[in-house]
Amino acid sequence: MIKSIRCAKLLVVFVLGFILFFVNNAIAEPHGKLIIFHAGSLTMPFAKIEKQFEARYPRVDIQREGGGSTKMARMICEVGKPADVMAAADYAVIDNFLIPQFATWNVRFATNQLVLCYTDKSKYASEINTDNWYEILLRKGIVWGHADPNLDPCGYRSLMVMQLAEKFYNKPGLYKKLLANRPKKNIRPKSVELISLLQTGNMDYAWEYLSVAVQHKLRYVKLNDHINLGNSKYNNFYMQATVKVAGKKPGEWIIKHGKSCTYGITMLKNAENREAAIAFLAYLFDPNGGLKILREMGQPPIVPCRVATEEMYERLPKSIQKLVEVRK
Repeated sequence: MIKSIRCAKLLVVFVLGFILFFVNNAIAEPHGKLIIFHAGSLTMPFAKIEKQFEARYPRVDIQREGGGSTKMARMICEVGKPADVMAAADYAVIDNFLIPQFATWNVRFATNQLVLCYTDKSKYASEINTDNWYEILLRKGIVWGHADPNLDPCGYRSLMVMQLAEKFYNKPGLYKKLLANRPKKNIRPKSVELISLLQTGNMDYAWEYLSVAVQHKLRYVKLNDHINLGNSKYNNFYMQATVKVAGKKPGEWIIKHGKSCTYGITMLKNAENREAAIAFLAYLFDPNGGLKILREMGQPPIVPCRVATEEMYERLPKSIQKLVEVRK
């Protein structure tokens, strides 16, 4: 009888222990809504990353919102929209708009370059090439456009490419001539909006990132490394290009200097779902996870990912420090 009671007690203890173990692990696993703001050019790779991540963490529901990086950052710092993670096509957007008030670190995780996109429907599609693209854009009747430089880094980078082309090809006045042949109505809030205009034949050419061109199966002109903003070796040459864009406050302006395209990401200070955000970042920074997906979709990842200073590195969640190095 006593032995049976002891066995029953042991069974109860075992069952309770098992239940506690299960509950604790269930609670520890990331769960809940995860809000991610990101550059429009990350829409397709992040959609695939979301699918893979949610397969690994089925209790997490990722809710993404894409758009021009500057616009998305302003939605956080000016409008007060809640977000857990913010990824920008230009890491400087995070530095300029979110640090230090809304975030404390900024990880560079991918690169890109600009190309001039077009389709079979585009005028002079059979003629355009690496050497004559600017002559094509100057022709009458050509419809071409770019993103808004005040809302989307691809916008000010497009202007920089044309400034650099003037210097590289030694064509004084080329930049102003190009803009004179581009009506303001051809400037769109974000670069990805131009894709549908190309595909429907309502626009002949549009400035986009190489990754976007690859993902949407667009034809494109690949530019010389001196002007495509895709090769950090030419950063000194890129710096000759400057564009004035709107700052944080009305009437405030920021001078952007040319440099190679580098994407950045951060977790917001007031992130409501820190556990899921950290798990997402760990998956994104994994060379066999998110970085692999970026590479497969035409966007070179930075492996390992980088932060600029030791101080910033120390602010990173401990679980992702092993995936990041300190490098300017």
